[in-house]
Amino acid sequence: MASIKVINPGMYTTIQDLGRTGYQEYGVTVSGSMDQFAHRIANLLVGNNQNEALLEMTIMGGSFIFNSDTFISITGADMKPMLNNSIRLDLWRTIKIQKGDIITFGAAKNGCRSYLSIAGGFELPTIMNSKSTYVRGKFGGFKGRALKKDDEILLNNDICNEEELSGRFIDLKTVPKYNNKVNIRVILGPQDDEFSEEGIFDFLNNPYKVSSEFDRMGYRLEGTEIKHLKTADIISDGIVKGAIQIPGKGQPIIMLADCQTTGGYTKIAHVISSDLWKIAQLKPNDEISFIKVDIKNAHEILKEQEEIINKIIKGFDKQRLKVEKNLKIAINNKTFIVKVNEISETY
Repeated sequence: MASIKVINPGMYTTIQDLGRTGYQEYGVTVSGSMDQFAHRIANLLVGNNQNEALLEMTIMGGSFIFNSDTFISITGADMKPMLNNSIRLDLWRTIKIQKGDIITFGAAKNGCRSYLSIAGGFELPTIMNSKSTYVRGKFGGFKGRALKKDDEILLNNDICNEEELSGRFIDLKTVPKYNNKVNIRVILGPQDDEFSEEGIFDFLNNPYKVSSEFDRMGYRLEGTEIKHLKTADIISDGIVKGAIQIPGKGQPIIMLADCQTTGGYTKIAHVISSDLWKIAQLKPNDEISFIKVDIKNAHEILKEQEEIINKIIKGFDKQRLKVEKNLKIAINNKTFIVKVNEISETY
């Protein structure tokens, strides 16, 4: 059966879909990919359901060998992927892979997380309706852990349709830019009344840096102390991805994909869902500034994001890339290899 084998797992590579929803009341975290925009586009490029599981690589990617022909796509952070150590692969487009091909990723050039989707997805069991890996809970994904050298994961690529998938790409105007300074939109609450006016002002008017304590559970930030009226402690209540806790030391913690389901620190605000991908692509010392919006604004922003994804889907039926040409150009006695892609109209 078709499979992909791990030659080198990279720094931290797991299998993730869009998350294990509906079980937080039982204490089960959602997990799922950190950058869900990049995840969804990666799957669309190879004809998968947007929720299909794929590989999420963090900071430093790995190396993988394919034992069958298939199609893949790579989105998210640019980890300088190479095919057979000789051909640089482009992101945000469909790539044809042949049996025996090896893809190697390096360190993230920009951003933090890269996504590798394979046509048909992985042949893995679903646990609580999800293939996502929850490493702390030791379940989901491949054996409930990050990938290791020599792991071999079965693929379900029997449904791969070359005519349908060849030449799919994303317009460069749609590709996200991963910056080291980002504006993150938030909705205040539910415990914003536990903070002083000065505390709220400082939260919204000072930048915060990502500390070295960052992972899939959450990001600890460093910056101006956010002051409480009395105490940082509350009776434990529910926590969801995007919640911003403020412990006693006054430094924010943004809860993310693998966050716990309850907590006893005041939550000053929640990151809107449409901006969570920006946080997922940040690394230590990157900078966040918070901007207050209301629920109506958040819904409008989410609608705009969904319209972008729908436009991408429709675009697959209108334009495709033809076979890439490599041209040699000589300038001032220097020779450059230039890639040229012609776009065909498929109306």
